[in-house]
Amino acid sequence: MNSYTLLDSGHGRKLERFGTVTLDRPCAQAVWNPSKPKLWNDADASFSRKDGLQWTGRDALPDAWEADIEGVRMKLATTDFGHLGVFPETRALWRWIRETLQAQSKARKEPLQFLNLFAYSGGATLAAAQSGAHCCHVDASKGMVAWARENAALNKLEDHPIRWIVDDVNKFLQGEARRGRRYDDVLLDPPSFGRGKSGELYKIEQALMETLQLVKDVLSDQPAFVYLTSHTPGFTPTVLSNLLQQLLPKGTLEQGEMLLEGEADVLDVPSGTWSRWSG
Repeated sequence: MNSYTLLDSGHGRKLERFGTVTLDRPCAQAVWNPSKPKLWNDADASFSRKDGLQWTGRDALPDAWEADIEGVRMKLATTDFGHLGVFPETRALWRWIRETLQAQSKARKEPLQFLNLFAYSGGATLAAAQSGAHCCHVDASKGMVAWARENAALNKLEDHPIRWIVDDVNKFLQGEARRGRRYDDVLLDPPSFGRGKSGELYKIEQALMETLQLVKDVLSDQPAFVYLTSHTPGFTPTVLSNLLQQLLPKGTLEQGEMLLEGEADVLDVPSGTWSRWSG
């Protein structure tokens, strides 16, 4: 089930429907003209960064609402930065993870150990859990981990084997390596810039190589995949693939763009990059 729709894009904006709510928000990549200009009048609210961070029509929206996105029930809410608690360009990633983990579990006749780093509100974690995988969800934001746990309850996965960790990712990985914990599948979506649980500074240009080496240290003897995504300008699919190739030279590498996709007559919007290594 999916109640997300990209309705249109253009003039540096995107028009999306999340369940019952239609929103008009910035989208720097959409430099073309809108295809369906009349649809934009249907927006329930809009967000702008032109004169500071500002919502228009936010007061008329519910404090929170729910939407089914790629088979995962998500709690959504407007934030002061224009985010909602989901990045719908990752929908295809969720589907791939769910289907891949199901196949791997069937082949190995046991649940896979899935690690989600910089895990945000948990869409990928819950897609993995739906496949039967045992999951570890790591994010430095206590509020986002709490949000992800709410999403788990919405999907009746509150009792599924999921470890919910609030920690700096690199510190967490160092600890897991010392403890001897190992994972078959790893997803990581490092931020361009962020701070850890105790204020640790994370800048992707300096920290990502360390993160990837630490990921290698916690892989099982039979790792299935490492999936690296990015929203950082300049981190093209080739950059991500080069990083994974140096980390894990044996295996299959694939790469591409993350896309916001609508109906056949709606232009796709590039919204990040990905590369994955499969063993």
